[in-house]
Amino acid sequence: MGTIDILPGEEALANVPGSAVRSFETEFAGDVIRPADPAYDDARRVWNGMIDAYPAIVARCTGVADVVAAVTFAREQELPLTVRGGGHNVAGTAVRDGALVVDLEPMSGVRVDPDERTVRVEGGATLGDADRETQLFGLATPLGAVSQTGVAGLTLNGGYGHLSREYGLSLDNLRSVDVVTADGQVRTASADRHTDLFWGVRGSGGALGVVTSFEFDCYEVGPEVSVLFPWFHADDTEAVFERYLEWTADAPREAGVLAFTAHVPPLEEFPEERRGEPAVAMLGAYRGDPEDAEGVFEPLLTAATPIVDFSGPMPFVDLQSMLDEDYPDGLRYYWKSIYLEAVTDEVRDLMVRYNEAAPSPLSTVDLWHLDGAVAEVPRDATAFWHRDEPFMLTVEANWEEPADDDANVAWARDAIADVRALSVATGRYGNFPGLNEEDDPARATFGDNYERLVDVKTEYDPEDLFGTEASVPPRAG
Repeated sequence: MGTIDILPGEEALANVPGSAVRSFETEFAGDVIRPADPAYDDARRVWNGMIDAYPAIVARCTGVADVVAAVTFAREQELPLTVRGGGHNVAGTAVRDGALVVDLEPMSGVRVDPDERTVRVEGGATLGDADRETQLFGLATPLGAVSQTGVAGLTLNGGYGHLSREYGLSLDNLRSVDVVTADGQVRTASADRHTDLFWGVRGSGGALGVVTSFEFDCYEVGPEVSVLFPWFHADDTEAVFERYLEWTADAPREAGVLAFTAHVPPLEEFPEERRGEPAVAMLGAYRGDPEDAEGVFEPLLTAATPIVDFSGPMPFVDLQSMLDEDYPDGLRYYWKSIYLEAVTDEVRDLMVRYNEAAPSPLSTVDLWHLDGAVAEVPRDATAFWHRDEPFMLTVEANWEEPADDDANVAWARDAIADVRALSVATGRYGNFPGLNEEDDPARATFGDNYERLVDVKTEYDPEDLFGTEASVPPRAG
């Protein structure tokens, strides 16, 4: 006689009294999706196709009261709890086997106050949602570089993007947050209210509660910016990197550029004879006077002869979404990161070597230039620790087939391991964590802020309801 496989979500839900589930559904205004429901497979999917988790319940929240009900239910029934904002966290933290998923996707409202130059963004909104509303008033807040990314996950772990060098991390621009903590209470945290919670939320990656809304400062940006996007052949890597590092030494704050090694994509915009070959490219933007842009970027564009050059003026919202097609839903992703005190010849050579050895032509090795406003915030001002390092290296393994999982994951891990062995390398970035196979990823992320964050965690989440492999634990007892 054959056996019937029971999925982890079904097993976890079977251990919850039916009367408790029915009571929760009655109280809850949104959709409560169980494993037997037709919508379950769609509800449990996230952006990273590598993630295949089976939660017990997906609770699609319509408002803060739903979030409170979901948190309370998970705590009382001793269910693991995860939070889905945009669902774009590369590690797939939005879903877990047997968990209750607090799904904020229906809560995607954005409200701009043009007089105060602020924007309030709900926890399920994406970067594209925020940019669309703020640009209506010629404003923007520092967010990421892919419009489909969730504002919540990006911000709670830091938030690098095109505006970072001028205005800081996404979390540096928070005025306040509304948080549902593990006890089911709604707290507004800011510089003068629940200050310890506000300190910890900014960098803890969601380990202290469900942030249902974010209030950001905004700045005059756009509507057009000057974009840099040339591609060079891999043979020119040394010349391109030499010029790039010279440029970063005194780059204007209004400009930010990252360099990356990749393979020329098989697109009609690229010369047919170059498609599939190793390459080095740069992507960045300048938000100062357009007449100055040519002079700002000229040293980078003349480092070598580009294969193709997409540089030029562009609406800010187009810049924010131009990479969306490179990161489609359902592709398989495994990303890791490490900070650099300097970019040495060894770093450059590793970027070239691992690019050439990549199992997938979709993968890249990226070098982010940080510095500027990010570094001016004291390390202990927020839970986010890594501010003094001027560069970050990220290894993005991107591929299509499940059969290629092992090869691509091993490639990314090996690359970071080789970089980590260099004396200039340290730490990790919470938004690009890999699968956290390091011995203690939280200490690598939070540095000397670790112990204080443990104290805040112990106060607001003593039972570790919001814990993940990469977050700090509360103190025992």
